[in-house]
Amino acid sequence: MEQTIRLCKALTAPIRLRILALLDEGELCVCALVEVLAVPQSTVSRHLAVLKNADWVVERRRGVWMYYRLAAAGPPLLEALRRDILAHLAGQEDVKRDRERLTRYHAEKGQKACG
Repeated sequence: MEQTIRLCKALTAPIRLRILALLDEGELCVCALVEVLAVPQSTVSRHLAVLKNADWVVERRRGVWMYYRLAAAGPPLLEALRRDILAHLAGQEDVKRDRERLTRYHAEKGQKACG
């Protein structure tokens, strides 16, 4: 039951939904999320910690940079929620704007976005 509660509670903040939608595009460094979402690094990190603790995302360190991506697999409830939520989020205006900003960010920063 606790895992189900964590999974669902992690979805209660709009910024966490936006982060999930951005990570649906692929692995991102924290700096890219900060830039695209236009919020402080501490805010992004706090929300990523919630998503990580709920098994929505996984992290990896590369030097001093942290990268996050959607978890590859999880409990059946997570898989079902992820599929349906990401499909729903794709049509949301906030998510469309975030994805446009992410595209611009990658075009401006190129492969050297972090570091």
